[in-house]
Amino acid sequence: MTIKSADIKDLTLAGQGRRRMDWALQEMPVIRALMEQFSERRPLRGLRISGCLHITTETANLARVLTAGGADLVLCASNPLSTQDDVAAALVADFNVPVYAIRGENTTVYYQHIQAALEHGPQITLDDGADLISELHKSGGKLLTDMIGGTEETTTGVIRLRAMARDAALKFPVIAVNDALTKHLFDNRYGTGQSALDGIIRATNILLAGKVFSVVGYGWCGRGIAMRAKGHGSQVIVTEVDPLRALEASMDGFQVMPLAEAAARSDFIITATGDKHVLDEVQIQCLKDGCVLANSGHFNVEINIPCLEKLAREKVRVRPFVDEYHFHDGRRIRLLAEGRLVNLAAAEGHPAAVMDMSFANQAMAVEYLLARRGMLDNAVHAVPQHIDQRIARLKLEAMGIGIDHLTREQQRYLQSWREGT
Repeated sequence: MTIKSADIKDLTLAGQGRRRMDWALQEMPVIRALMEQFSERRPLRGLRISGCLHITTETANLARVLTAGGADLVLCASNPLSTQDDVAAALVADFNVPVYAIRGENTTVYYQHIQAALEHGPQITLDDGADLISELHKSGGKLLTDMIGGTEETTTGVIRLRAMARDAALKFPVIAVNDALTKHLFDNRYGTGQSALDGIIRATNILLAGKVFSVVGYGWCGRGIAMRAKGHGSQVIVTEVDPLRALEASMDGFQVMPLAEAAARSDFIITATGDKHVLDEVQIQCLKDGCVLANSGHFNVEINIPCLEKLAREKVRVRPFVDEYHFHDGRRIRLLAEGRLVNLAAAEGHPAAVMDMSFANQAMAVEYLLARRGMLDNAVHAVPQHIDQRIARLKLEAMGIGIDHLTREQQRYLQSWREGT
């Protein structure tokens, strides 16, 4: 086999990466089922796909599904610190998938890798954060005319794409995989809930029990983090700008207060909002000595890192993934993973069992886009309900769980307005 062009750290890591891919695949029964089906039907034969995703074991197994279906696939990283170099090597060496991703790559190399993925001339894009689609639109020209559509994996990316659609800047249809029920109800809540705390614990080895743990943002990710922190014995505070979510957090049993007030008492603060500078100078000035800061949002802008740099007299790398900022008043503030996604930068990301459903949505959304080529508006579209339902059923079957079905009488009753009391 002639290995295609790629830019990875070390091809000799492929054996280790392949073993970890196969380990993850054992926890991905829906992906395994789709791999078998796609191998038989080859629905993506000859389709050029470029993906800007976290290069992890789970993503690698998505790549196996797409290539089994006949796709011509190229991958680059969607975050400089999330790449698993051994997995990148395995994709190149064992599956001949060109990968442009090196853990720790600087911003210049990051965007060079995105350009390499675009040079593939994709017809469909896979995104996690919308960087690939954004650069594609900036490039314009023939690349856009060949496009069938794209998919988007995460909340931050969907927000960006909806802004593009509102400005009439989006030039092809995109499926918001993030908004599928089998994605955000499980991946965001259970995946982020477990993996974010995994990253914090691995980075710090600090006991969470008895600590004050503040969660900034009570979306699905924030809900999951708060739930898991509570399970570890932390005293959990939630901060919000949305009154409905704040009310929900309070009724779920969490303390709710402004972030500046929470900052003064928190041992840990984690951001999960998808917005910029939610932890800003006002809140930083209130932080207690020893507070650990982490981010679970896609981009490293939620914590105002330039402000931390400005206020500190020095910064010391005290542990891998832990930078300690020493303030003039004697306080020490610890920032994890340079403010990037703590679950992927300091740990391994979501467990394979939840990514099983998320990436099944990706694979089936690609097939859906191809089947409806030229039929969808240039907008952000929901994952069709029948895809969501099919993935849920496949997952239940794999878990050995049976459910009831409506009788014909029940179906007729739900579809009729005539029968009352």
